[in-house]
Amino acid sequence: MSIQGVFNTGVTKQTSIWVSASFVQFSALIVCLIAWVVTGRQSNFGALLRIDNKYMLLGGVFGAFITYTVIKSVDILGPAQANMFIITAQLIIAYLIELFGLCGSEKVPFEWRKALGLALVIAGIVVFEWSRNPAK
Repeated sequence: MSIQGVFNTGVTKQTSIWVSASFVQFSALIVCLIAWVVTGRQSNFGALLRIDNKYMLLGGVFGAFITYTVIKSVDILGPAQANMFIITAQLIIAYLIELFGLCGSEKVPFEWRKALGLALVIAGIVVFEWSRNPAK
């Protein structure tokens, strides 16, 4: 994700965010189609019509939004800081999904160790920021 974010931000600086994001999604489509053909086509695209929970098909929409936010974040914050915030947000959201059993995931009980782990990650961001701006 770090390298992709830097590459996508570089392309955006020479085109636009939506041209860059479109190219990212299009090139990912091509790679996925090639991989599908090379690996033996275990399924077909008709299987998408039989998905039980149709909202699960919104993954690509989220992917486009994620591509946009990564490009903007890397451009504004730089690669290291952007990735810290992105990964932290992903951890928090993933834990909330597990806690509440959202999107078809198995519900897990709250654990203080996991909450402490998230707090340590957030503390790491504070330390990283403090080391960048020691006068604050």
